[in-house]
Amino acid sequence: MPYEWVNPATGAPDHSGALSHPPHLLGRNTRGGRPASPVGGRQPPAPPATGAPSAELHLWPYRSLPRRGFVAFIGITFLLILLPLLAALGTPVLWGLLPFVLGALALMWYFLQRSYRDGELLEQLCLWPDHMTLTRHNPRGPTQHWQANPYWVRVMIHPKGGPVENYLTLQGGDREVELGAFLTPAERATLRAEVMAELARLRQV
Repeated sequence: MPYEWVNPATGAPDHSGALSHPPHLLGRNTRGGRPASPVGGRQPPAPPATGAPSAELHLWPYRSLPRRGFVAFIGITFLLILLPLLAALGTPVLWGLLPFVLGALALMWYFLQRSYRDGELLEQLCLWPDHMTLTRHNPRGPTQHWQANPYWVRVMIHPKGGPVENYLTLQGGDREVELGAFLTPAERATLRAEVMAELARLRQV
């Protein structure tokens, strides 16, 4: 799964089934109204923690094609495109077709690179006994922050009616923010149980 719980003492993941590691957090006011960002527009970022968190969760989107596979894919595609051009070697036809071939290859490279950049977002959930923070590092925008008291936070899952199936949110105070919207419905259901277990452990501290 594309998330992992990190042990702050060792920096090692407690568990992760991810195939690769990189590195929407849409908030909504629970009193109604339009969706808002986790920071609510003008709210200040979460204050820095004074110590290592009791638990830390990293989440990132799936990447079906790793970097090494990306380079191999472009290389193989280039060779396959060149094969039909071998018959045109030494003729004016080659120079007429070559710009189109290179243009198509460059366009493919651009869109694959853009897809990679879009997949570089990271959601980071940190929990302490007295507060918790959620930070979303956006590849194309400013970093977003949310914080709340874990004692009052509710972990909500919306099987229907949300942007995605099993829409997972954290509700603290008058603000509700999403968590792991890029995960699969089954992964969000599993993650909800794990976050609830961590919150229950913190409330006993």
